[in-house]
Amino acid sequence: MDDEGARGVRGTGADRVPRPPAGVPLPPAVPPKVPGTGAPPSGQPWGPRSGEPEAPRVPAIPPPAGPPAAHLTGPTPPPPTEQPPASLDVWLRTPRPRAAPGVWRFGFTPRPPEQGEEVSDRSLVVGAVITLLSALLLWSLWRNGYLPYRLVPLKLFTPGEWWNPGTSGGPRTIEGSDALTVYEAFLFGLLVYGSGRIGNFSELFRRHVVDRGQPFLALAAAVAAGLTQLLVWKEALPVVRPVLVLVAAVAGGEIYQSQTVVNIIYGLIAAAVLWPFARLGRWRELVAARRGTATPPPADDPAPATETSADRWPELRAAGWTDAAETLTAEVRTGRMNDVDVARLRHAWAEATRSPDRLAPLAEAVLRTGGAAALHPSGRRDLPRRTARHDVLTGQVRIGRCAEDPHNPYARRSTGLALDPTLLGTSLLAVGPPGSGKSDRLVRPVVEALGLRALAGQAAVLAVGGAGAPLGPDEAFDVVVRVGNPASAHDLDLYGGTSDPDEAAAVLAEGLVGDVGSLDSRRAATVLAQLLGPYRAAHGHFPSVPELRELLDGAPAALAGLRATLEAAGHHAMLRELEARARQAGAPGDPAPVLADRVALLDRPAFAGFFATGPDARPFELRSLGQYPLRVRVDLPERGHAEASRLLTRLLLAQFTAITAARTDTTLFAGLVLDDATHAVTAETVRGIRRLRSVNAGAVLTLRTVDDVPEPLHTPLLGAVGCTAAFSGITTWDGKRFAEAWGKEWVETREVAQHTVFADQPFTRALHALRKLVTGKAVTTDAVTVRQVEKERWSASELAYAVPAGHAVIRLTTVDGEYAPPLLVELGGR
Repeated sequence: MDDEGARGVRGTGADRVPRPPAGVPLPPAVPPKVPGTGAPPSGQPWGPRSGEPEAPRVPAIPPPAGPPAAHLTGPTPPPPTEQPPASLDVWLRTPRPRAAPGVWRFGFTPRPPEQGEEVSDRSLVVGAVITLLSALLLWSLWRNGYLPYRLVPLKLFTPGEWWNPGTSGGPRTIEGSDALTVYEAFLFGLLVYGSGRIGNFSELFRRHVVDRGQPFLALAAAVAAGLTQLLVWKEALPVVRPVLVLVAAVAGGEIYQSQTVVNIIYGLIAAAVLWPFARLGRWRELVAARRGTATPPPADDPAPATETSADRWPELRAAGWTDAAETLTAEVRTGRMNDVDVARLRHAWAEATRSPDRLAPLAEAVLRTGGAAALHPSGRRDLPRRTARHDVLTGQVRIGRCAEDPHNPYARRSTGLALDPTLLGTSLLAVGPPGSGKSDRLVRPVVEALGLRALAGQAAVLAVGGAGAPLGPDEAFDVVVRVGNPASAHDLDLYGGTSDPDEAAAVLAEGLVGDVGSLDSRRAATVLAQLLGPYRAAHGHFPSVPELRELLDGAPAALAGLRATLEAAGHHAMLRELEARARQAGAPGDPAPVLADRVALLDRPAFAGFFATGPDARPFELRSLGQYPLRVRVDLPERGHAEASRLLTRLLLAQFTAITAARTDTTLFAGLVLDDATHAVTAETVRGIRRLRSVNAGAVLTLRTVDDVPEPLHTPLLGAVGCTAAFSGITTWDGKRFAEAWGKEWVETREVAQHTVFADQPFTRALHALRKLVTGKAVTTDAVTVRQVEKERWSASELAYAVPAGHAVIRLTTVDGEYAPPLLVELGGR
């Protein structure tokens, strides 16, 4: 990006994009000015709300490098890079049910209940064969009269003159023979049903026939149907005669005098025998598929359109803005909107309902510009490229898939894992060696998700990493600060945009010497306040880096000039502060020399022109991040200036925690992403991270090892963040800390002890000897002990050696206190 020649200070002009309003961007009467479209007409301005103070100065958001995108000058937006369904209206209607923390909610369907341990195929086949043989034996015994009292139930319900005397006496009349025929058919049906249930033939059919699909299923059903028809008409199965008897009993025997009626009855019997096999073989579906007339399953549209479906904008219709709802419905169905537009307009409507005077301007803007209403101040409607799956309506970004692993609960296996602001609001700590995927598979998707929410007016994001870190292209950010790069269009304000010397001194001291355990940062803040306050009173702004270094070093000329300016202006209170600093200078334990040495890291030729102050300086003030939906990226000069990069990282973390905690409007979610937080965590920032969840903010920190944080802060840091991630390749020392932080759970253990069986009888001893001769093992019996024991969810050794490459163990907690146990996640898995 070009230096616009602001007297050697990197900044941008204020006339390129109009300044956004304080707080969340609310819909104006006209869309904000977009580069290349001219000034907006008169209407509701993008300014502070009535009764609010003027917002602090924020550098204008420059348009991205390169030619302007065509979709910003017209109503047609670019399609999202990755949109799961075929169209936006289907995407809107896709259900997003509430689920456990971290579950990818888009189209989520819970897993079916866990089944018990499956019977092996061998046991299934053997059981079916034994059941079949037993049923055939029982039926043979019945047909041949070897079962006693087999006719007693029938004789109890029929006249006695139909039967011969005795319990085994057969039928005496034709009516008795017909009753016996029907009775045998009824018992045969019971035998077939009972054998099928006992032998589990349905499971055998499902595994070895249904699972093989068509046309094998239809062919197997046809073979079984043919064999059954043969057995039926050969009267091996009691079907035909019982049916004829029942028809004669109902309609009379004279019905069989007509051959046509007999043929019809035979046809109905054949069709009735064939019908269940046609159902089992799914012949109708196969024929329809062959003819090409099968109706495709409605997988692409799981929720049909209705008057209250999301793509019809029911909230606008309920409020009486039917014309605006119809306009947006047409925009959705014609493809002139994307998912970010939908999320932005929904948020704008929700914000406008809190101030009824803003509803009419929003509706008018929708009628005039459609999906381009209430644009982000940058004019962008989407990111230039997405590398992960996003659901902008819920704010989720999918980072992977829970593995099929015994450590994961059954309900979470194979489900997608996603992050959203309710999880990031508790902050996230990721630990893993270089190359484990922290930047590409976690940091980049999170930055993209927050960037999309910023375009929808719901979040602000600050991404900090080394030069070349995969945080996204320049076009995906509104402000890009390249520290140490002369081509950078933005500078960085070391004081965070505050005008309070004490606040600036506290944050600056934390960044400069927060990692020095032997130095109290409060004493360092006092020293800085004794210099920053008088300097600001004398000059109207804080000192630049060279001037601050001179004051900390106690340069006589600098102190004398400052004292003279204060005396001339009559700032007696600030003179006392300066005199107190002069008396304490050089005393044992004075923090000023250490502070001067740390400031010297920034007073290098590579940073000349950066960190400027004064009326002509245009640095980026981090304080604006808590008020506007900005997308900011800071590139740190790691090569040759590693210590300066760590200092700036600490400073940005301290400024972020201080600024977000002090803001009064917490509508925007403020997110900080540190691609490398090595030596950036201090005791004060740990306390600040713990406070973020209460002010709708969160931080994402990545470390190569927990040892990059001072040892006294290991436990406080793991306790301050609600979400933790252990990537593959961590050491057992790091694994031990995560195992302790994740705690233990009660599990059921089974202990099996084998005891040798000693026989007392000679025959039994002979059998045991024969069995040992055949198997080579003594006869034993198993003693099983079941106990409830407390066990670590993940042990240190498992975290170090059992996590595959490309995986991570992630524990999640929401701002409401819901949590998910540590889950083994395949990063990037679909």
